[in-house]
Amino acid sequence: MSNKAALQHYMNLDCKGNVQAMYVWIDGTGESMRGKTRTFTKVPKDVSELPEWNYDGSSTGQAEGSNSDCYLKPVRIFPDPFRGSPHILVLSEVLDSEKKPSGTNHRASCARVMEKVKAEIPWFGMEQEWTMLDVDGHPYRWPKQGYPGPQGPYYCAVGSNNIYGRDVVEAHYRACLYAGIQISGTNAEVMPAQWEFQVGPCEGIEMGDQLWMARYLLCRVAEDFGVVCSFDPKPIKGDWNGAGCHINYSTEAMRQPGGREVIYDAIKKLEKRHNLHIKAYDPQGGRDNLRRLTGLHETSSVMDFSYGTANRGCSIRIPRLVDDHGCGYFEDRRPSSNCDPYAVTDVFVRTTILDEAGDIAFEYDPYELTAHMNRDKTVTNKELKLSTVNESAARAAAELASKLASTAKL
Repeated sequence: MSNKAALQHYMNLDCKGNVQAMYVWIDGTGESMRGKTRTFTKVPKDVSELPEWNYDGSSTGQAEGSNSDCYLKPVRIFPDPFRGSPHILVLSEVLDSEKKPSGTNHRASCARVMEKVKAEIPWFGMEQEWTMLDVDGHPYRWPKQGYPGPQGPYYCAVGSNNIYGRDVVEAHYRACLYAGIQISGTNAEVMPAQWEFQVGPCEGIEMGDQLWMARYLLCRVAEDFGVVCSFDPKPIKGDWNGAGCHINYSTEAMRQPGGREVIYDAIKKLEKRHNLHIKAYDPQGGRDNLRRLTGLHETSSVMDFSYGTANRGCSIRIPRLVDDHGCGYFEDRRPSSNCDPYAVTDVFVRTTILDEAGDIAFEYDPYELTAHMNRDKTVTNKELKLSTVNESAARAAAELASKLASTAKL
């Protein structure tokens, strides 16, 4: 039940100087977020003034019921666009019962790595694609029986016949600006009801902090409009585009005259660790991306590493301006829409700046596994479980997951 008109009366009441602080964190799926609110009697001037908090980790897939307490460590404050000033959103890391980073807390590692490379001034920009669904999991405004017209007229389109859900996108844009997110743009994507927003450029750990909070804001805005946000990398099987989270990257040396050679040197390093990066580029250790990186629909093949100037069918796209000006940035198109930006930026700087070496060998046929995992219905990212595929696919995917888990941790 939702009654915004009635709610507004209460939202306008005087809070007597109190501040509502919504603590927000990543749950045990590694791709969904949770939040709960507490009251403070004054506005915190810095995140260091905020106390740690706890919650029931057994209800978020992060702890056993017999030892269920997990801890929330505040790391960043954002203005709250839903409650308004002086209320705040508090991005938090999750710590386990021993005060160590939880299994899906990739921020702790990322922060350490970014501190090591801060002299290189790494800049990131991420292009977050997502799909708008009805609450029943069906793509928003798609026919309940059948499909809309083929892809072509929807990208950056105008008109009610081609644009599905612009109000949600506009509301999210403004919410991000209010919250201090460095959102740099948005556009309708190739598939109807699919959208993209861009965050950045952000330096170091800021990239992960800002993109995660932008995702949280999107899901909250979607609540107000009665729709669902899916970050599934291939929500609709067949001749429809998947969803990615392309990452644009540069260091200070790449942005300076002569930076073109530094860019190509970084790309060669990435080529030598292709499989390891695929593993880091979605929360299922690479399994989700198998459905998306097919070599079709503006993607590269998961089996091959490739790069090219202005080529959106490659793993790495080098903007034409790099050739024109001899410096700039490049784009890695492999990360999936449900990737963890902390994990992605972490492995990126490990490979390109810290010169960490070594790859992993995939002991499976990704083409065969992809064919097995074709689903017979549209599901949201929350429903993407092995129960939706046949038994042989489940065995193959389980074997793959086991092999990926046994490899060296990043």
